[in-house]
Formats: sequence, C-alpha cells, structure tokens
Amino acid sequence: MNLQQLATFCKVISEGSMTAAAEKLNLTQPAVSQQIRALEDELGVALLVRGVRQVKPSIQGQLLFDYAKKILHLTQQAEAAIHTFSQELSGEIRIGTTSAFGLHLISPVVGLFLKHNTNLSLKLVYGNADQIISEMKKAAIDMAILPDLKNEYGIEFDRYEERFVLLDEMWLVGASKDASIPETAKINELNSRPWVVDASLYPGFKRQLQNLLDSNKVKIKPTFECDNVGTLKRVIESGVGWGFMPSHSIRKQVKTRRLARVHVDELKYSVNVNLYSLRSPGVKAVADTFFRAIQQQVMN
Repeated sequence: MNLQQLATFCKVISEGSMTAAAEKLNLTQPAVSQQIRALEDELGVALLVRGVRQVKPSIQGQLLFDYAKKILHLTQQAEAAIHTFSQELSGEIRIGTTSAFGLHLISPVVGLFLKHNTNLSLKLVYGNADQIISEMKKAAIDMAILPDLKNEYGIEFDRYEERFVLLDEMWLVGASKDASIPETAKINELNSRPWVVDASLYPGFKRQLQNLLDSNKVKIKPTFECDNVGTLKRVIESGVGWGFMPSHSIRKQVKTRRLARVHVDELKYSVNVNLYSLRSPGVKAVADTFFRAIQQQVMN
C-alpha cells in the first residue's frame, strides 16, 4: 500500500467512478482499476461496491477512505512545510482573488507560509474579478488567482506568468432536504423555482446561460443575489431556491449531501482557473512555492 494507491482510491470515492477519477488524475481507466485491485488484493477485502455507473465504498472501503484522507493530508502538509521552510522566503507579497478562491484555495495554505517564514508578510486582497484585474494593470498585485483572463475577459498581461491551477465547472444546486429537487432539469424549467444568483459568476457562463434563456424565451427574476459564496451556500441549503455555483466551492456540500446537484444537459460550462504572478525575482521564489502548495490543496 503506497501513497499513489491511496490518492487514486480517494479520487475514485470522491468522483464516484473510476472513469471520472482517471480523467482527474490523467490516467487510463485500466490503470486506475489496477491500482484499486492491487489495494484490495493486499488488504484481502473488497473496498468498492461496483454499480453500473457509480462505485461506492464498502464498509472496509469507507474505513480506509477516512484514514487515507488523513494520511494524504499530513503528507501534503509535510511537503508544503519542507518547501516553504527550505526556500527561506521573505518580503511582502500581495495576493488578490475572489472570496471563493480565497476561502478554498488560499486560506488553507497561508498558515504554512507564515509559520515557517517569519520574514514573509502576506496581504490577501478580496474583490470581484474586475477589481483584481484593475490592480494587476497597475502591478499593485504580486499574485492573483482568477479564471482564465484571456478567455473570460479578453485580457493578457505580459508582466505576469500564468500557471494552471484547476478546471472549474458550473453546477446547478438546490437543498438536499427538499425532496422535490429533481436530478435533471431543462432550460425551460429553470424558472420553476426561486432563483438564487451568484453575482460573481464567470462572464462566459453568464453569456452562455443568457443566450439559452433567450432562445427558449425563459425569463428569470432573482429572489436573492450575492457575491459571497459562503452566504449563497447557506441560503440555498436553507431551501430558499436553487442556483448555479462554481463546482470547486461546493464539492464538499454535494458530497456530504447538504446540497443536491441538478444536471442540466443543455448547459455545460468549464473554465481554467490560473495563478498569475509578477515576473519579478522577488516574487518568483514565493510564487513557485505557493503554486506547489495550491496544487496539493487542489488534490486534497
């Protein structure tokens, strides 16, 4: 039993299928199956209950999943701590992003940086994408985590290095406790429930959604609108209505069944989320280490 097998096993459980896990891990489906079989053979138990389209953990599989998450998390913390400590990072670094990315990607790794680099000062600035972009134009931000600037906003910054962090999707979600929430919905059914709107939705997604609504002659009037992802999740969980939210911010709630995902086959949207860092010697060392820590957070 090794870390790679545990990471693959955890990804299969979190994604619900070996095919989906293979896509996330950039592996073939047979390679994923082989790793799971090797784990099962070594432990002498069936770790998965295999269905037609989905897999679920067996009792023993759930036990291993709980332990494996802790093992992988501690391993990632150790790696990040070693990297941040060995780099001897220093200076003042300004990071700009939205509240959603800050909460789920940046906040979990800030402690490691400050704990092991007493000469490093981090300033985290929250704002909508337009505000962060405005600061980047003035080079007032050293690093930023934002959706792909070229595809979403038609902007490119030569002075910033771009690195891929994750692929984000837009999911329609409602309250799991609402038994009437369907598993699938069509565009012309989106106005059948109160509409909760994320004011910070990706521009490309807004355009695609609006085009579909217009072509189907569907009009939607928001019941509640906010740009804070935490508030939006609580409002939807309370049963007020449903709405589209970025998948990276709600995977945990969907997995734990606090939120129910509703599939809209007519509307598929994904966008690259990138780390942008100033091409400056004073920023590069911090950006390199920060990027590794973020990658580990994404994989967790």
